[in-house]
Amino acid sequence: MQQRNAQPTKVNEAPVTAEEPVVSTHQTARLAQEPAGDFRIVIVGGGAGGLELATKLGERLGRRGLARIILVDANPTHLWKPLLHEVAAGTLNSYQDELGYLGHAKHHGYRFQFGRMEGLDRARRQIILAAMTDDKGEEVVGRRRLDYDLLVLAVGSISNDFGTPGVREHARFLDSRLEAEILHRDLLILLAGRVDGATPDAGPDQDSQTAPGGIPSIGVAIVGGGATGVELAAELHQAMEDLSRYAAPVKAGTLQITVLEAADRILSPLPERLAFNVSEALRHLNIAVLTKAKVASMDAESVHLADGRTIPAKIKVWAAGIKAPAFLREIDGLESHRNGQLLVRSTLQTTRDDAIFAFGDCAWCPQSPGSDLPVPARAQAAHQEAELLAKSLVRHVEALHACRQPPPLPTYSYSDFGSLISLSRYTAAGTLMGGVFRKSYLIEGWFARLAYISLYRMHQMALHGIWRTLILILTNRLQRMTQPSLKMH
Repeated sequence: MQQRNAQPTKVNEAPVTAEEPVVSTHQTARLAQEPAGDFRIVIVGGGAGGLELATKLGERLGRRGLARIILVDANPTHLWKPLLHEVAAGTLNSYQDELGYLGHAKHHGYRFQFGRMEGLDRARRQIILAAMTDDKGEEVVGRRRLDYDLLVLAVGSISNDFGTPGVREHARFLDSRLEAEILHRDLLILLAGRVDGATPDAGPDQDSQTAPGGIPSIGVAIVGGGATGVELAAELHQAMEDLSRYAAPVKAGTLQITVLEAADRILSPLPERLAFNVSEALRHLNIAVLTKAKVASMDAESVHLADGRTIPAKIKVWAAGIKAPAFLREIDGLESHRNGQLLVRSTLQTTRDDAIFAFGDCAWCPQSPGSDLPVPARAQAAHQEAELLAKSLVRHVEALHACRQPPPLPTYSYSDFGSLISLSRYTAAGTLMGGVFRKSYLIEGWFARLAYISLYRMHQMALHGIWRTLILILTNRLQRMTQPSLKMH
């Protein structure tokens, strides 16, 4: 799973080889025939990396009339994906932290197209957007096509259930804000029976566990001991503590939370000592951590492990792996990895089409030119790649408008600046600066918590600039002073 991580950027400006062309005759001919500003760069995916890239290109090319930058996303708003576990727990009101693409586009020189990509026509240089339906399933907008000169795919990833029986039917995922809000709604519905002294009419097959004070408990099983699973567990515990201030019968122990990890320890990317400390912190919060616990199947009431154990759980969350969206697999002849990721070179160009780029979780990119290891699916990698692509495409378009041969595209080399894990407001832990000083430094406690919070602030600064980010921080502080700490609707 994704680790929260530091985001400084370092790219290798070494030129690409002659086998990696950087401009096509199609682009040169079209630019010569059309007025300035009609050169189209389409970015599909408004996640952290895609939105940062659209912002930079809009400011450097769109505002100057050198190109038309178009961002395509299936949602009208953006929410930083590492915050979804807070939305699910209710400790973050997504409406307060969301960013509207249309308004942001107006202020940063790009355009926004609302729609979900479902196909690609490389011969015509067009992407195909799916039809849009209303809540009754009736089509209100038909399929559309969108022209491009350069295409950037940054559609992220989705949960990989590895075909485990019952997961799709009975588990919740945290791939989007909508899914996080559905999980939050499920929790509120189950907790409703534990407020004001109400108790469920327990049948013979129902979980009979009780929380402190004799209140029936709710089993919560989180499959996956990566950053998402661990942080969600801690955030749910924090939410119960907050809720107890508003509804006295609900205690922190009302949720019987279990984290299930198939490996021999949680947080495998972190040093073993830090992972052990995080495990102990979770157990201190009465959160059970089961390792070597491979899930065999799920049903409505339980999670069944491969070793025969059964974990009672009304709420089941799958956070055990990721894969690229299914529509990307070999889309219109592009080469893909076995997990669905598009194969790209170190220039972030796809291996079979130099006019199509891909980065972030949806791309299989070597960690450095010639490496057999892929860039990990981390927020810092997407940030670094967006920085590189912004520089690459700005130089490319500027050269085309000056009637010069574009310079070779720079190549990307991944730099690991560490990983951070936050256990809500309790504590945090991680490593820092491994890619800068060739040495990793272990941090824990308040300093790690401060470093973790700074990651989101850095993302906001990339989108809004320093002064607007400072205003957003102040606004957030004022909201916390005047509003409940927990979203209860």
